[in-house]
Amino acid sequence: SLEPVHGRVVIAEVDGQLTVKRLSKLKGSFSLQSENANYPPIELQEGNEVVVWGVVTHVLHDLL
Repeated sequence: SLEPVHGRVVIAEVDGQLTVKRLSKLKGSFSLQSENANYPPIELQEGNEVVVWGVVTHVLHDLL
């Protein structure tokens, strides 16, 4: 499987909620960044329960 490293899009569970966001590491702290500017980043802090389910490699879109 692929490593969840800075810049990759991941499927993550944060405190029981699933999300698909870009993993970012800046100055030793991690966050999950949305590609949509209308959604703020999720700053991962000590005490958050975080599970990375996987790294996104493909996206399927409806053709209609």
